[in-house]
Amino acid sequence: MERPRLFRVIDKAVFEYNLIEEGDNILIGASGGKDSTALVEYFADRKKQHRENFNFTALHVETEITPPLNERLLALFTQWGVEPVTLHADVLGRLKPGRSMNCWWCSTQRRTELNNYAIEHGYNKIALGHHLDDILETVLMNMLNKGELSTMPPRLKYDKYPVTVIRPLCFADVATIIAHAQKAGYISETCTCCYQDNSGRKKARSRLELLTGGNAAEKQRMFQALRNVKPLYLP
Repeated sequence: MERPRLFRVIDKAVFEYNLIEEGDNILIGASGGKDSTALVEYFADRKKQHRENFNFTALHVETEITPPLNERLLALFTQWGVEPVTLHADVLGRLKPGRSMNCWWCSTQRRTELNNYAIEHGYNKIALGHHLDDILETVLMNMLNKGELSTMPPRLKYDKYPVTVIRPLCFADVATIIAHAQKAGYISETCTCCYQDNSGRKKARSRLELLTGGNAAEKQRMFQALRNVKPLYLP
C-alpha cells in the first residue's frame, strides 16, 4: 500500500536535510495540534520501517492556560505505539511583574522546557511542527517588521545547547497537513486562552495568501528562493 502523501513529503525533507540519522535520540514537541501529531505519527511509522536506528519521545508541555492532550488523541498515540511524556510549565507564574501575558511568552516557556528536557535526558535533536506556511510567514514578518531576511530553518544547530532543532514539515503546506489529519481522524487541540495575541502572525498569513493565492506550487517556489540566493544581485 502506498504511503500517505504527507509522509512522502516529509521523507523528502528528511533526505535533503539529513533530519533523521543513525543513532539519533529525538524529542518531539507534541502540542496536541495537527502539525505535531502528524510528526508523531510519521516518526512512529518510520521507526517501524527500520531505515535508521533511532529513538524518539513525544513530550507534551502542559500549562495552566492550555488544555491537556485529548483522550481520543492519546488513544491514537497508543495505537501508534507511542507513550507521551507530559510536563507542566507555570507560564503565568514565571511572568515578570509589570509584563503582560502573550503567545510569545507562553511558547518561549514551553520551548525552554523542551530544551531542558532534551539536555537532561540525552536527546540530540528536537523535532518541531513548523510547516511550510509557518516558515514563509516568518520570512514576511521578519522582512516587514525587522528589516531582515531570515526564517525558521529546517535544521538548526544551537550554539549554546548540545541539541539540533529539526522541522520535518518544512516542505508540507498547511492544506496537505489538514487533508492528512482529517483522513487520519486527528483531534486537533487549538489554544483558546484569553491571552492570545496573534495579530502579527495572522497578518503575515493573510499576506502570504495574497501573494500566492493559496497555491502550493508558488509556496514551494518561495521556499526554493530562500535556498537559491544570488548575492551579486542584492544590495
